[in-house]
Parts: sequence; structure tokens; C-alpha cells
Amino acid sequence: MATKFAEFLQEKKIDPRRLISSSKQIEKLRPEDRALRLAAKQKRGSDSDDEGDKGETPKRRSGRPVTPRLLESASKGKTVSGPAKTRLLRAVNRVLEQRKQEPVDLRALF
Repeated sequence: MATKFAEFLQEKKIDPRRLISSSKQIEKLRPEDRALRLAAKQKRGSDSDDEGDKGETPKRRSGRPVTPRLLESASKGKTVSGPAKTRLLRAVNRVLEQRKQEPVDLRALF
């Protein structure tokens, strides 16, 4: 019995290796991500009591791409954490976007 995720990959004819490569490209840390991490680390280290600005900071990349082990776990129906599901979703949507298809939501995969 295949899981919803495995059935979706078969139905859309998506190669798992393509998910791994697209996830590496999406989740790769860039200089601006490292700068945001450094700023947050320095802010935590300072002794100032003021909260500073709570402005909108852009969403950082995780730096953790989809792995073959994660794909295998998701395909076999083992437990997968929430952030890992999100990474899988972003990779699947990236592949679908390249094929000019509509992106899917998390409920369609899991």
C-alpha cells in the first residue's frame, strides 16, 4: 500500500532525484541568510532590554535540503516532522512550477 506522497509522485511522474536536487537549490544558504542569522545572534548576545524593531524580516532558508532518507520515510509512511514536510512540499512545488503546473498544498501530499 503506497502513501499519498508516493502515489502523488507516481501520478505526476516526478523523479525523487529531481526533488533532492531542487531542494538543494532552494534551501541553500545564501549570504543574506547568513547575515540575518548573524544579526539575530548578535541581538541575543547584547544585554539591551529594548526589543528593537519588530519589522518584517524575510523568511530565511533552512539550509537543510531534502535527503534520500527523508524521501524514503515519506514514501513508506513513516513519521515525518513538520519542517521536513514543508521542505518536501517546497521541492515538489518547485518541480511542478518548472513543468508549468499548479502548485499543491500540504494536505494533497500528506
